[in-house]
Amino acid sequence: MTSHATTGTVDLHCHLLPGIDDGARDVADAVEMAKQAAADGIAAVCATPHIRADHAVQIEELPARQDELRAALAQAGCSTRVLPGGEVAADMLDALDDPELASVTLGGSGRWILLEPVSGPLDERADAAVDALNARGFRALLAHPERHPVPDLVDRLRRLIAKGALVQGTAAYFTEESTSAAMLTLARAGVIHVLGSDAHSARAGRRVELAAALEVLVATEPGAGHLEWVAHSAPWGIVRGQDVVSPFPSAGA
Repeated sequence: MTSHATTGTVDLHCHLLPGIDDGARDVADAVEMAKQAAADGIAAVCATPHIRADHAVQIEELPARQDELRAALAQAGCSTRVLPGGEVAADMLDALDDPELASVTLGGSGRWILLEPVSGPLDERADAAVDALNARGFRALLAHPERHPVPDLVDRLRRLIAKGALVQGTAAYFTEESTSAAMLTLARAGVIHVLGSDAHSARAGRRVELAAALEVLVATEPGAGHLEWVAHSAPWGIVRGQDVVSPFPSAGA
């Protein structure tokens, strides 16, 4: 359901490009995902295919694939914008040169990389990846930290934020009974900055929706006091390549 909070926002993490990784199966599936986004009030979706060793994604093919999907959406009468991006595995950074990384930045702005931590608990490898991106002139948006639990997760995230990283939480996990408590713990600690659907298909799994999670954050500090930033200013700033800085008190903790 569309809410005022979500209208006109950006889904920063979505496997929208068809037939390229474990995301949309085909063009019809991708079109239905984009229609889900439009129904939720999402104006633009960053198509973020996996850039990692177990997916044979060819970075140089992505612009043409994005254009093909845009044409299909126009033909279907869907207004959702498709923006460039990629979900870059931390252990792939050394294999990618700067132009390759720039081509998969969120929004194609050349600045923000959606960074997928190494599988397992969040550890020093995440720090090393954020440091490596900083050294090369990029900034990191850490994807789905809730999938990398460790007893001191909040402290580890705060350390990454202090290095200039921001953190993307998975929207659906804020409303699912089995995961909502853990997500609220992170949100209340001020270590979730923006949302992404991390949707892979319209036929199964998570939907391309952010509104319900934003409604949860309306009642959750510190996000409640900065909902415009969470829902609009930060995601649009990221895709435009701006120096987005967390307003939450914990950011420098």
